Amino acid sequence: MLLLGIDLGTSSVKVTVVDSVTRATIASVQYPEIEMPIISPQPGWAEQDPNIWWENTCIAIERLHNTGLYKPQDITSIGIAYQMHGLVMVDAQFNSIYNSIIWCDSRAIEIGDVAAKKIGVENCLSSMLNTPGNFTASKLAWIKKHEPDVYANIYKIMLPGDFIAMKLTGICSTTISGLSEGIFWDFNNQEISEAIIDAFEFNANLLPKYMPCFAHHGTIKSEIAAKFNLPFETNITYKAGDQPNNALALNVFSEGEVMANAGTSGVIYSISAKATSDPESKINSFAHVNYNKENISIGQLLCINGGGITSAWIRSLANNPISYSTLNETASAIPEGAEGLSCFPFGNGAERMFGNLNIGAQIKGINYTIHKNEHLYRAGLEGVAYSFKYGLDLLQELGTTVKVIRAAKANMFLSDIFIRAFVNATGIPLELYQTDGAWGAAIGAGIGSGCFTTETAFEGIKPVQTITPDQHSNYPELYIHWKSSLIQILQSQHKNSTHE
Repeated sequence: MLLLGIDLGTSSVKVTVVDSVTRATIASVQYPEIEMPIISPQPGWAEQDPNIWWENTCIAIERLHNTGLYKPQDITSIGIAYQMHGLVMVDAQFNSIYNSIIWCDSRAIEIGDVAAKKIGVENCLSSMLNTPGNFTASKLAWIKKHEPDVYANIYKIMLPGDFIAMKLTGICSTTISGLSEGIFWDFNNQEISEAIIDAFEFNANLLPKYMPCFAHHGTIKSEIAAKFNLPFETNITYKAGDQPNNALALNVFSEGEVMANAGTSGVIYSISAKATSDPESKINSFAHVNYNKENISIGQLLCINGGGITSAWIRSLANNPISYSTLNETASAIPEGAEGLSCFPFGNGAERMFGNLNIGAQIKGINYTIHKNEHLYRAGLEGVAYSFKYGLDLLQELGTTVKVIRAAKANMFLSDIFIRAFVNATGIPLELYQTDGAWGAAIGAGIGSGCFTTETAFEGIKPVQTITPDQHSNYPELYIHWKSSLIQILQSQHKNSTHE
């Protein structure tokens, strides 16, 4: 019996077939090879066409089948992971009627702020664990205000993964986790938030039916089964946003377990058994994949906008950029601390963990007679590692216990310099696994279909590398100096913004 995982990202769609017995990946395909375009009609806007998502998903599945490494008729369950917070709107014929306003779009911030004041910030945090901000509910309110004809034609709204599931099954549905990431879920009353519906004056019927992440989300349509040569009884048994799904792929379900992701941006995702919120909204809390009305499992998400993009930018400065592996090799000869060079990797927009300040990237301590490209690269890696440490401190200030951090051996976690800086700055053991989002979606499908449970799904799966802190590392002291400089930058930024 085989499991199909679909991971709908911003850049591409990845699909993977997994053996339900061994949990081994049999075949995997990513499409397109170049990044899917982001439509930006105005500065700060970001949209994608849901129909393109579906076309690319179909092509990816067909290419996966064409590998010839398995029989499509052996696939019984499908899991879907997706880019979070996007708004998809369909009419009564299930046709998309407007581009999806995706996660990085900022047009609805003001509308969300107005709603927060109307409801009361404390009420928002106590019931929804977040303020409406720029999340899905606020995006729908923007449509209602600025595109009334579109709003009037909406049959149902959904998240990106719900749209792919709808195309496969002909059923509109979402999850409790999805509603919570859109700021539609009332954790106190365990139902759709009346406060949000009332504040935005929404028609509550626009929301589809909801269920847990692990559930029967529909059987594929007969024409879909024929198109992809799948069994007619193939079910979708799992749906989740990409970061909760990444946590699932790393077996992060319990308090004390933390997932780290260091792609273009950096993400820390921890688990709490209490429905608590951050009073300053630097950290967002959503229902985790194993959340249900009897099991309160909250994913606490902290995003660092400057992550792998920092390394990519530094690499691009060279006239003839060398490979990352070569960069790491040359930078490894530089001592810890990059001989006094410090990087503050915050040049990718406003940082939520700084109260939405946009402090820009900064490099301090440059000495023309000492520092070379390899110093700058090492300082960049260390700066990102320190940023993770800063974010973890925020989580721990909220009462989060961190026993172990798990990450996929990918992106920045391929760099030994970054790994050592990360582990020694945080002082927390790190486990690296060979995994990704599409594999996690397939495993989620296996849990949802009853092949295994969250407790048994990862039996026999071992980390490919475990790193523990060094006893005599300089990084704890180097982090203190870095943080001191960061605080000075933040104080200066606050002062300037106040004068403005």
